[in-house]
Amino acid sequence: MSRNKIFILIMCALILAACGSSTTEQNEIATAVAQTVSAQNAAATRTETPPASPTLFATQTPPKFSQTLTPLATIPSPTLPGNTAKSECAKASLVAETIPDGTIYRPGEQFTKTWEIQNVSNCTWDTSYKIVFWNGDVLGGGFVYNLPQITPPGGVVPISLVLIAPTAEASYTSEWMLQTPDGTEFGVGEYSAPFFAEIVVSDDKKPGYTITKVEYQIIREPATGCPANVLYTVIATVTTNGPLEFSYYWTQKDGNNSSPKATEVEAAGNYTFERGWQIGFANTPGEKWIQFHVSDPFEKAYGKAVWINSCGQQ
Repeated sequence: MSRNKIFILIMCALILAACGSSTTEQNEIATAVAQTVSAQNAAATRTETPPASPTLFATQTPPKFSQTLTPLATIPSPTLPGNTAKSECAKASLVAETIPDGTIYRPGEQFTKTWEIQNVSNCTWDTSYKIVFWNGDVLGGGFVYNLPQITPPGGVVPISLVLIAPTAEASYTSEWMLQTPDGTEFGVGEYSAPFFAEIVVSDDKKPGYTITKVEYQIIREPATGCPANVLYTVIATVTTNGPLEFSYYWTQKDGNNSSPKATEVEAAGNYTFERGWQIGFANTPGEKWIQFHVSDPFEKAYGKAVWINSCGQQ
């Protein structure tokens, strides 16, 4: 009720009283006026009081790793060839992988390991196939992931897992398998072995970064025949377990050795170095070899790339 209406009501009450109303009537009118004014004041008080601010509750931080990766779309069941059991879809081959075995990480350091796996079955894999933790240390990841993409027969699927090095210094292995929709678990290669990450955790100021492996590939140009000259190129794939500065040189059977050369790699990985040897027809046939050496910060020779030169004069 507005203040104007209250004023009119009070005036009417005074007029009635002036006109000779009884004392009882005058008291009743006064009481009614007082109750109305009181109610109006209470209503005004409720209206003018601002509403309380809503209480805000902190939401839970989403986990850093999900145990399952949600498929991007709804995909039909795996395509199976006629009269083929689902277990026959469990055939895979490891094509390539990142992060060499024995890579050194700091405690708690995050890294991403990728395996490139080829589907060597006659089935099409879809995202209802799983990547499952098999053995060792889960390294901070989830235990089950969906295959990230449809992979037809002969296709290659990259499987990348974000992992974390444990806090305790030690060597760790994390083994993984694939799983068909019917629950058949399988690995890679002839023996269906798990694919894995193998790391070393070290908190040393100067961890033992080094060369862990050297492998050779020999390329002959031309591939066949005995022209006047044949070029043999040796490719040395050098694997390191971390960043490393080193000097290297080559030796070869005829004594034509190279001078040392300094190089630097910024992270653990596989790095290639090449050495060519052109052998003329006048050269004697027989065994030839080239060898990769490190001279600094340590001295070491790594096997030999050996081949037989079938051309030349006796």
